[in-house]
Amino acid sequence: MRRPGPALRVALLGVTATLTGFALFAGWLGFHAYTYGQARDRATARATGVVVEDGLGDTEDIRVRWKDRTGREHVQRFEIYDTDRYTEGRRFPVAYDPDETDPRGFPGDPEETATEDDLFVPVLLAGFTAAGLCSVWVRRGLRFRRAARRPSRPMTATVHCGARAASPRALSETLWLRLTEAGASDGPAVWQRIMWHPVLDELRGPVEVSAHHGARSRGAVAVRLPDGTRPVPLGRRRRVVPRRVLDEYAVVRTTLKDSFTPVDAASLSARPWWWPGARAAAFGLVLGAVAGAFLVGGSLVAAVGMALCAGTLLTALWALSAPRP
Repeated sequence: MRRPGPALRVALLGVTATLTGFALFAGWLGFHAYTYGQARDRATARATGVVVEDGLGDTEDIRVRWKDRTGREHVQRFEIYDTDRYTEGRRFPVAYDPDETDPRGFPGDPEETATEDDLFVPVLLAGFTAAGLCSVWVRRGLRFRRAARRPSRPMTATVHCGARAASPRALSETLWLRLTEAGASDGPAVWQRIMWHPVLDELRGPVEVSAHHGARSRGAVAVRLPDGTRPVPLGRRRRVVPRRVLDEYAVVRTTLKDSFTPVDAASLSARPWWWPGARAAAFGLVLGAVAGAFLVGGSLVAAVGMALCAGTLLTALWALSAPRP
């Protein structure tokens, strides 16, 4: 059985990570939304509390003092929408479960659903985000197939690399094909961004290729290399030099491997191709957990949810960046 190429492996990893990560995220928040709804349904007893503090945090929550039917006093923080109505000193209706020894209070006003919405809305956003990220891969595949079916003509290609400023190294490098008319490497050029393929590391200088593209000036160009390899094009072709293009790719790669560097190039090349993606996922998990713990309420639900979201998003973006091992 033929193994999938590097572009397909990255695409499968990106789609799998996106669907799995956001499914876990949706399942985590959905479970807590369900348990919250069940607990609120059991809150049949009513009490009238007093707002002792308002305008808490960025969401302007309130803190309410209320008593259950046993006379036990509770001071609890509530998320609300109507911040103008429930200000300090105003009354606030509270619902609670009379069968609980230490009941949790819920807003007695049925219109105050901020807590439920904070659990349900991110699930919907995660669904839209996952669909959008996966649609990028579908679009890339369709563009590649459509371009490969168009008429071809001989051209001369050189591989160049570029970088995006102020971005992590795993997302920084881009690969470009500089295409000119056959035998005229110094003539007018067309630039096409491509996904990495190991064959590109072996190219030295200009090579003769078959370029498949249509008459439209901005369509993608599918290139067939001399050994038959077809790198996957990303985006449309350009007539102007892309910003931050560095040098010929093969020259840069050779220089990095042959020069004295603090990092052993041989050990880097021995790492699995998915290693940078795992590193991006780990960084996202830590970053999301910290953000959820200190910036979004500080609860376990927020910390785990943010960790799953950030880890999934960074992994998906790493895959979409067409990474090179």
